[in-house]
Amino acid sequence: MEATRGSPNPAAAWLRRTDALPGPAYRRIAEALEQAVAEGELQPGDQIPAQREVARLVGIDFTTVTRAYALARERGLIEGTTGRGTFIRSRTEEGDAGLVDLSMNLPPPPVGLNLGALLRETTGAILARTDPATLMAYHPGAGSLAQRTAGAAWLAPGLGEVDPARIVVASGAQTALSALLDHLTAPGDVILAEAFAYPGLLATAVRRGVTVVGCPMDDQGLEPEALARLIAEHHPRLLCCTPTFQNPTAATMSLARREAVVGVARAAGVTIIEDDAYGLLPAAPLPALASLWPEGVFHVATTAKTLSPGLRVAYVVAPPGRAEGFASALHAIAQMPPPLMAAVTTSWIREGVAGRVLAGVRAEATARRALAAELLPTAVGGPESLHVWLPGAKADEAARRQGLALVGAEAFRAPGVAGEGLRISLGATAKRQTLARALSALRSLVSP
Repeated sequence: MEATRGSPNPAAAWLRRTDALPGPAYRRIAEALEQAVAEGELQPGDQIPAQREVARLVGIDFTTVTRAYALARERGLIEGTTGRGTFIRSRTEEGDAGLVDLSMNLPPPPVGLNLGALLRETTGAILARTDPATLMAYHPGAGSLAQRTAGAAWLAPGLGEVDPARIVVASGAQTALSALLDHLTAPGDVILAEAFAYPGLLATAVRRGVTVVGCPMDDQGLEPEALARLIAEHHPRLLCCTPTFQNPTAATMSLARREAVVGVARAAGVTIIEDDAYGLLPAAPLPALASLWPEGVFHVATTAKTLSPGLRVAYVVAPPGRAEGFASALHAIAQMPPPLMAAVTTSWIREGVAGRVLAGVRAEATARRALAAELLPTAVGGPESLHVWLPGAKADEAARRQGLALVGAEAFRAPGVAGEGLRISLGATAKRQTLARALSALRSLVSP
């Protein structure tokens, strides 16, 4: 198999391993592939050469390669899709290949679209029209005007028309939240959050030396009366909340509840950080809190839950006149958003691709949520939610023995808060059938 040594195809570099392996050619190819996966040379999702290409590179007949790929498929190493090619399989995609991930809150694969093909097409077009040296150089920390204008267009369904000058582009929502706490709080300050809150916020507050006080919640999220009482008692610097498909409880504030929460904060002069990761998922997005009180709300919206976590782009809409100060704080943490991913996101928004991906994610999320409603009827969550909440349930060893990766209330409790529950993420499994099996297994564990 010396023919592989001069191969210009980097996706075929793993074939060089066959030279040191014993046995027939088909088995050496499968074992070389297995070694490359085990040692990290090949990652889940990587595309490998077509069988005819391997036959040409190695100098063997096509049927031998077909046999090698069949063996690799039997070992759970690869999967193929007609028209797409052959890819390294994710080890958590199927229940028999490891834990079924119900813990990671990812958007599901969009219906009818191939993200890999879209990404290749877009990056190719960007590199064709842009000097790579310019693309890979340092860029303005707040994002270019084109990126901020695209962000304004993307957020319009929940925010209405927004001046791009108010938008700061960040490398993900977690980075944006960390920068906001650095910018708006000092050690010793108090902030209010939901009783069960985003773990990234809780961890950032601890590192910052900020005290988090959890506010009681009902099926619409924050309780306005309790919020007013806690503001009067603790004089917080900030209120942090997620109004749509709250993480982890999946509660969504009605318009009346949003107006009430904003009214309480505005009357007390308490700035709001609106973590609106899921706000665009509903078919009819509700008005963002920032649209109800532009002067008092920092709005954070990420593409991680609506398009793909790999894009690592978030848009922060600051109150008028406050974007520059926040951009400086953000610059100290992350000098700039990733240029290539920001360029891809901007291109997708401008060309309508982002809207198509969002529609595909929403369609698959809706189908999966309906499946969860059938198999876990006590679970709470909106019709397009990426996750549901099982109040009172706990993750235990029995679930792990069933091959289920779960996350419980302990990850989300604000200090001093009691109560149990499980957040069931519906998007991490690649296939709906795998999700159905996992939810059925979970039902048997939590049923009375």
